[in-house]
Amino acid sequence: MSDEVEPGHVRVRLDLSYDGKDFSGWAKQRVLRTVQGELESALQTVMRLREPVELTVAGRTDAGVHARGQVAQFDLAEEVWAEHHDKLLRRLAGRLPHDVRVWKVAEAPAGFNARFSAIWRRYAYRVGDHQGGVDPLRRGHVLWHQWPLDVDAMNEASAPLLGEHDFAAYCKKREGATTIRTLQQLGWERGEDGIVTATVRADAFCHNMVRSLVGALLHVGDGHRPTDWPGKVLAAAVRDSSVHVVKPHGLTLEEVGYPADELLAARSKEARNVRTLPGAGCC
Repeated sequence: MSDEVEPGHVRVRLDLSYDGKDFSGWAKQRVLRTVQGELESALQTVMRLREPVELTVAGRTDAGVHARGQVAQFDLAEEVWAEHHDKLLRRLAGRLPHDVRVWKVAEAPAGFNARFSAIWRRYAYRVGDHQGGVDPLRRGHVLWHQWPLDVDAMNEASAPLLGEHDFAAYCKKREGATTIRTLQQLGWERGEDGIVTATVRADAFCHNMVRSLVGALLHVGDGHRPTDWPGKVLAAAVRDSSVHVVKPHGLTLEEVGYPADELLAARSKEARNVRTLPGAGCC
């Protein structure tokens, strides 16, 4: 979607959350239930539109992945926005299913693009290693790991993964897409409730990247691999069959970060450039 809004239209930003358990991911599909499909249907209904709106999202989540701080956008005719904007939030609450909620609806600033203007996405992955299992009231958002985890070892193993790298070893390759990413934060912490949470923040993520990183680091935490193993896997830059992609239900998109309004358009343009590592050839 272009950053230029057509004359007579406004760009609308949605801040939302959802429980991914019963969704086949974000992206709309013909038969399966998705977050995008539910939202576009609800927006069309409550605003009585002839054609559905087309949502652009900050980060497409896979089936079973949750979101607390997802961001999406759509363009709308000025007269329709003027008629509905003050009632839209309440009407969406009455129309949407209970596993997806919109918390804020606002006109976006000039140059805003929910996907390309973002400067980081922050995810959390939650793991329980209590020998009795996971609290039944949290089982839909916490992975049970059957061996005790050493958080210090996992943090030691995480450090070499920070920065800009080719994460091909931790991504499901997609034709024509780069696997170069800048990992800004990767750390583990055990809460007072015993749950071990990984905080993972990057400018963007390639497919299965977070769940693959978590899978590798859990092998370190339970003693099955040494602390230098995840870094060696990264350096090899090829998909490693020993890296386990953990289940999606422990993963939540927590927050999306954007620059100051005056930098939105420049960031969007920059993010569209295909990245290469320093010294990499063109062919």
